[in-house]
Amino acid sequence: MLVRHATDGLWKELTVAKGSSAIVAGLTAAAVAAVGFLAYQASANAPESVTAPSSQASGAAAGGQSPKPGPPRDPLAVPADSGTGARVVYAPAKRRVWIVDAAEKSLRTFTVMPSSVSPPPGTYQVSSRSGTIKGSDGVPIEHVVRFADVDGVTVGFSAAQDGSMKAPDPTMKTGGVRMKRPDGNAMWTFATIGATVVVVP
Repeated sequence: MLVRHATDGLWKELTVAKGSSAIVAGLTAAAVAAVGFLAYQASANAPESVTAPSSQASGAAAGGQSPKPGPPRDPLAVPADSGTGARVVYAPAKRRVWIVDAAEKSLRTFTVMPSSVSPPPGTYQVSSRSGTIKGSDGVPIEHVVRFADVDGVTVGFSAAQDGSMKAPDPTMKTGGVRMKRPDGNAMWTFATIGATVVVVP
């Protein structure tokens, strides 16, 4: 009798335990289903801008890239609107000269000190040359290459024999475009009588 009662009690406990486990499992499944339903509802009601991937993100994912800008123009390149053929290009505003050959290749470019009087943009020809003289500012100069005349002032390239490139006196009307002596040598060799000189802004 004692054993039977004990056994009956054990079966009753097992039955209660199984019933409790079923209840817990049922509650867990219900909770999971409820969470899934709520997530679906939230996704369905969300704005399109939130749920849909942006075109930028899609492009990046597809490997698409915006076009890259081209390389910047070389500041020392020969000015585009400076004519063609063998010529000397002079840009007073940039204080720079280019010596260009017939194949459009820049043989040399260098800085200069513009004169107080500059010719307007245009095409000129070398009209005269002098080996060594005294400049209109009193400085001994060499390799003088003249190419323009502005209101009675002759404008030309030259190099001071002492190598200086001082700014001209603004109170004086002078036409000497000064350069360093090595650049003056190159100009003298290239810019013979009749050579083209193009002045650009």
